[in-house]
Amino acid sequence: MEDQNASSGFGKNFRKVKPYLAMVSLQFGYSGMYIITMVSFKHGMSHWVLSVYRHIVATLIMAPIAFFLERKIRPKMTLPVFLRLAVLGFVEPVLDQNLYNMGMKNTSTTFASATVNVLPAITFIMALIFRLETVNLRKIHSVAKVIGTAVTVSGAMVMTLYKGPALQFAKGQATHHESGSTTQPSEQNWVLGTVMLLASCGGWASFFILQSFTLKMYPAELSVTAWICFLGIFEGSIATLIFERDMSVWSIGIDSRLLACVYSGLVCSGMAYYVQGVVTRERGPVFVTSFSPLCMIITAALGSIVLAEQVYMGSVIGAIIIVSGLYTVVWGKSKDNVNKSEAEKREGQELPIKDSTASGSDIFDGIEINVPTGAGKNVVASPRT
Repeated sequence: MEDQNASSGFGKNFRKVKPYLAMVSLQFGYSGMYIITMVSFKHGMSHWVLSVYRHIVATLIMAPIAFFLERKIRPKMTLPVFLRLAVLGFVEPVLDQNLYNMGMKNTSTTFASATVNVLPAITFIMALIFRLETVNLRKIHSVAKVIGTAVTVSGAMVMTLYKGPALQFAKGQATHHESGSTTQPSEQNWVLGTVMLLASCGGWASFFILQSFTLKMYPAELSVTAWICFLGIFEGSIATLIFERDMSVWSIGIDSRLLACVYSGLVCSGMAYYVQGVVTRERGPVFVTSFSPLCMIITAALGSIVLAEQVYMGSVIGAIIIVSGLYTVVWGKSKDNVNKSEAEKREGQELPIKDSTASGSDIFDGIEINVPTGAGKNVVASPRT
């Protein structure tokens, strides 16, 4: 009996932490994609072609899984649902990914990765507009969500604007950094790149919001993921043919470019869309995007270890601030879930009926209840006037 109770308790605790583990793991996946993608760009990979190929890989993997695992629970496809899926296939696979890559080329990798950290704030504001999130300034956990979002953005700005002294974690970092320096973009390109990055964050936030509404109409996460990847292939191909006139960009070899397509398609399109959809249904889009700042921290750490990139004091301070804001947002969201569960339990309980054999009735506002009396007759309790 004790073993069963312990097993039951472990399973319950594991279910509570699963969304957190899923989102943290996803940030590691995105960080790996960031490094692999940058290497592929240096070998001449077109970001338009990469977007198409990664979703071909994702479709080949996710479509069969969705077909077999959700064949009994998959709802009937309707035109409104298909149109939403078509928009999702354009917003994230085409618009967001390509705007981000173009913005990164016009600014810098550090600035681009830091800009993504405004995603939780944009998503939070959009969720408030579409009433997916509520804020009650009289509740501490609601205030915590607002403060945590502001702190997270502040930490991202610190990492972007404050450089500070260099920190030596490994030998040869400074030499690698100096030899790997490149020409800074012009001021005009920097402004254009910043606009592209912010537009990319807006597109990504819109994807989460629309995905949340779509899953309510079509509650099949695997099928939604497969459809998004499938439609993204056609929409991305049209955009590639418009902006890339040289057909040689479609050819890739067995090198970092192929690795970037397979890795990003499997981890960051197929698995990511599915995991984000599941967690979005359970916790909401703000919870999902609140973990995005971790990606920058993980990427900086991996870049320092794997690529021997230089780490500065500003990045460390910003990372600490980001983690603090992230914890505050997650704490506020956890209290939201507790309150929601308690409300659902109260709604599910039956109205208590007081047995009053003396009067033979019990009175509730606006409700008629038949209460058996001791004599075996029924007395109808009329609404209070």
